Amino acid sequence: MTVTSNQRSGGQILVDQLALHEVDTVFCVPGESYLAALDAFADHETSIRLITCRHEAGAANMAEAYGKMTGKPGICFVTRGPGACHASIGLHTAFQDSTPLVLFVGQVAREMTEREAFQEMDFRRFFSEVSKWSAEIENADRIPELVGQAFHRATAGRPGPVVLSLPEDMLVDMTGVGDARPYRRTEPHPGPADMARLGELLSGASRPLAILGGGTWTPAAVADITRFAETFELAMCTAFRNQDRFDNNHPNYAGEVGIGSNPELIKRIKESDLLLLIGPRMGEITSQGYSLIELPAPSQPIVHVHSSAEELGRVFRAELAINATMPAFAAQAAALAPARPPTWRARTEAARQDYLAWQVIEPSLGDLDMAHVIAVLREKLPADTVIANDAGNFAGWAHRYLRFSKYPSQVGPTSGAMGYGVAATIAAAAAAPGRQVVGFVGDGGFLMSGNEIATAMHHGIKALLLVINNNVYGTIRMHQEREFPGRNPGTDLTNPDFGAYARSFGAFGEVVEKDADFAAALDRALAADTLAVLELKTDPEASTTRQTLTQVREMGEARRRSG
Repeated sequence: MTVTSNQRSGGQILVDQLALHEVDTVFCVPGESYLAALDAFADHETSIRLITCRHEAGAANMAEAYGKMTGKPGICFVTRGPGACHASIGLHTAFQDSTPLVLFVGQVAREMTEREAFQEMDFRRFFSEVSKWSAEIENADRIPELVGQAFHRATAGRPGPVVLSLPEDMLVDMTGVGDARPYRRTEPHPGPADMARLGELLSGASRPLAILGGGTWTPAAVADITRFAETFELAMCTAFRNQDRFDNNHPNYAGEVGIGSNPELIKRIKESDLLLLIGPRMGEITSQGYSLIELPAPSQPIVHVHSSAEELGRVFRAELAINATMPAFAAQAAALAPARPPTWRARTEAARQDYLAWQVIEPSLGDLDMAHVIAVLREKLPADTVIANDAGNFAGWAHRYLRFSKYPSQVGPTSGAMGYGVAATIAAAAAAPGRQVVGFVGDGGFLMSGNEIATAMHHGIKALLLVINNNVYGTIRMHQEREFPGRNPGTDLTNPDFGAYARSFGAFGEVVEKDADFAAALDRALAADTLAVLELKTDPEASTTRQTLTQVREMGEARRRSG
């Protein structure tokens, strides 16, 4: 007689729950604190891809970028203490960017708590500022329940990161507990009164304008909001690093509201008599330092649509606040009919012309001009290319001049976290293996995470990294020259040969120093059957698309002289 048992270890139960919740990719740095869970991945190697990273910050950033690309929670495993601390930056990015993410952290054995055991931390307190929820699974019987709750919390309302810590002895406990049911995203929907009031406000407007952004978007939601824009002939803008929420080639698209935005667009937003905020929180960058909309009482009626009820009214007082996810709102907006023919077609067309004028590439300076680089990229890259970027002034050229026509196709940290770009590029390529992925990374940010090239090579992930090397922390130098002109300690950099660095991993690597050499180098990089790195040596004087460093310094000096 054969006796069977439904007993499983905590580690097995945990990974079984991931499979149940349709997880297909996990990013990790292995640690002894979660060995039993790590072992359980061996039983799911055909359905769950385990991507081993070289640093916990890289692993968390990859999980965050994967969540952006897929709309599903990005999954990350790290060990206790130092591993958890390293991963916290990815959580902060996910929190500010409203990205669903679940971080699993190994923990000391339960019998050792409160003794400051090896690498012991109270993760519930430590992660409280950078997560929607942080809990510890103290009993293996509760793994299905708490993992299910983690997925629910990560995706419900405003998406974001959650943390579950895993005592190492709990993971080896045996139990016969059954599985939970797969999580289902909860979606608040606009009510009939909300949509009727929206129709009334649009009917009474003469200068309406919409800003799209935030989380919970899907390709279907983008298609629905496009139909809404076409029906009402609305000018559509996008929030900072959310440019893929609307086809930039569409005649209704008017530009991005972020850093270095088109002054004509900012003027139009301020002059609007109805402002539709569809998805964005309107944080500091998109709101232009909270100056774009008057506080405490906006000068124009605002319709604010957001997936979190807590966000509505938090900063800006809306005439109409609609608690809804983007798919739920966009579907109803697409079906909304105007009470009267829109009267603002000419304004929408003028906003589009302003955008097209802003799109005309203006040369800056240097033997290798980022304006020339962007012109070549616009010519050669496929329309559905995914653009990932790190934080820094160099990203301004991509934001201003590249066009995003498919959702998702932009992966950048609205939190402004450096060190994000390499990891995000690799994760985006893992999430969309059939699409070209190009990452923009500065020399400063690249050496914060360039070690993850090893991850890409190990897992056969192909993408292109453009390392913009001006031998300076460019954004901070710009701020120094504006606030303390002529005084710039701490921002000069000495860099290696990044092309040789890439080749040392077995990747494609090349250095470009002149405009005339970039197009051919790009062709070789795109043709490489591996991850490719192009180091672009640029002039630090080319600070932004609109100003040189000297101009910034002169403005700072003039302001100081004027008192």
